[in-house]
Amino acid sequence: MKKLQGAHLHKPTTPDLLMTPSDQGDVDLDTDFAADRGNWTGKLDFLLSCIGYCVGLGNVWRFPYRAYTNGGGAFLVPYFLMLTICGIPLFFLELSLGQFSSLGPLAVWKISPLFKGAGAAMLLIVGLVAVYYNMIIAYVLFYLFASLTSNLPWEHCGNWWNTGLCLEHRGSKDGNGALPHNLTSTVSPSEEYWSRYVLHIQGSQGIGSPGDIRWNLCLCLLLAWVIVFLCILKGVKSSGKVVYFTATFPYLILLMLLVRGVTLPGAWKGIQFYLTPQFHHLLSSKVWIEAALQIFYSLGVGFGGLLTFASYNTFHQNIYRASSPWPASGLLPAGTPLSSPWAMPSPASWLASPSSLCWATCLRSWVCLWTRSPKQAMTMLPLAPFWSFLFFFMLLTLGLDSQFAFLETIVTAVTDEFPYYLRPKKAVFSGLICVAMYLMGLVLTTDGGMYWLVLLDDYSASFGLMVVVITTCLAVTRVYGIQRFCRDIHMMLGFKPGLYFRTCWLFLSPATLLALLVYSIVKYQPSEYGSYRFPAWAELLGILMGLLSCLMIPAGMLVAVLREEGSLWERLQQASRPAMDWGPSLEENRTGTYVATLAGSQSPKPLMVHMRKYGGITSFENTAIEVDREIAEEEESMM
Repeated sequence: MKKLQGAHLHKPTTPDLLMTPSDQGDVDLDTDFAADRGNWTGKLDFLLSCIGYCVGLGNVWRFPYRAYTNGGGAFLVPYFLMLTICGIPLFFLELSLGQFSSLGPLAVWKISPLFKGAGAAMLLIVGLVAVYYNMIIAYVLFYLFASLTSNLPWEHCGNWWNTGLCLEHRGSKDGNGALPHNLTSTVSPSEEYWSRYVLHIQGSQGIGSPGDIRWNLCLCLLLAWVIVFLCILKGVKSSGKVVYFTATFPYLILLMLLVRGVTLPGAWKGIQFYLTPQFHHLLSSKVWIEAALQIFYSLGVGFGGLLTFASYNTFHQNIYRASSPWPASGLLPAGTPLSSPWAMPSPASWLASPSSLCWATCLRSWVCLWTRSPKQAMTMLPLAPFWSFLFFFMLLTLGLDSQFAFLETIVTAVTDEFPYYLRPKKAVFSGLICVAMYLMGLVLTTDGGMYWLVLLDDYSASFGLMVVVITTCLAVTRVYGIQRFCRDIHMMLGFKPGLYFRTCWLFLSPATLLALLVYSIVKYQPSEYGSYRFPAWAELLGILMGLLSCLMIPAGMLVAVLREEGSLWERLQQASRPAMDWGPSLEENRTGTYVATLAGSQSPKPLMVHMRKYGGITSFENTAIEVDREIAEEEESMM
């Protein structure tokens, strides 16, 4: 493209549209990418990256809790219904925005500069999540290294970190196979290993006095950031190859654990106990809201990862296949949690055991799921260190895929906003981002770091994220216009979205998210960690953390309005209209209203570029002609 523009400057007497391929010299007409920005090296890179991003640690932990407490098998009814009316449509919307514009979460708001604050809010949310998410990966690395022994250190009591309350539950049954009645007053070895050795939480008096840095955790966190940086060093060209392993390996381990779990004594009774439908729960609005919330996190909508990944596609790649109601990248992440409860041996065997009450109690906390369920279960298996290593290596790959997406989202958004300065130095910029986030995460490696992690987890991506997604949906469908957006997709894919997608975008998805937002506010509960209750100032800090992302939206509106001229209403109208250079990134893909709107554009009809490139009219050119005809008919009807 640069050579072509150079030819225009040196040979102005020969119009570009009249030049034959032989006149073009060495110009590469086969390029269908924004070459200086980078792109996927294959379609499978994009698919696996989306799967790896969506199937994160939250899929493994959140679903068992929500399903068990909301009707067991009956929870699947609202779960798949919410997937259909909310998850898949928003999944497709975000992919379409990214692929059509080839821009990140900030620059994509050329579609309507008035709402650019939503992109900034998205970056703030992703940044906060990335800080504590990599700390969880650091915990995984800690346990991964601890598994490289002949005996797992959390298998028995009697270590220096254990207390008098430590009890090995698996050896505490009486002659009738029943557990002691005072079991709730005891603590398992895995819990004390986690809280007193890994976290050393006894060294902290609360969130206000975090204590000393745990240097073993500090080094694990450093290793986690080094791994992430090396994998995103060359952008999607490097991370797109890493996901061939990290996105597929967890399913192999889940399958192995599934086979082992269902062969344990009492496993089938445990599955029956877990999935027995309790249909009376469906009469509660809470169950439907919880199902929508689970879908919200299962597909990763609103964090910008899907938009970023799609922006590296070719313009005409069929993302509809990845977003239709039963796609690999949409259904697989949503369906993965269904197998996770009994892919881990503990739920399958414990649920049918006399200690099922303990498991039901444990399900009320994701921290308990981390401390008691999987690690205690590993000690019950033959070759416990081997299974433990595989399990935590699986968690490592699950976490890294999502972390790749978070970092790529931030880097892409900022480099797209300042391409001339940052794009040539993208690797250096990525390194600086990793260093900054590592320093921000050091507080999480202290004795009281878990308190800060819980606070970040509860507030960084709560109501703020829902406000961002609602704003995005309304801005695209109501301000930009559903007809115009569907016409853009028609130009890109060759067909318009059907009634199902249009209905969800206009009504069902925003209404569901709004109900979810109201529910989360009405049912607000203060943060807690075990028996520790957070002080009022910490709660206020968390609420401000969520409000800050929300406030970026009106702040962005104010900036956009101040940049325009005229009365307030005229400024609002001008700021809500698409920017002049909004549209496909390559000139040859711009038709209709997008013709000759790129800076330095010299081709009044990109269709001619297509004809010169392919030697005739292709299906996409027929689509372009049809879109132009629709636009002309609309303009005539308005006159």
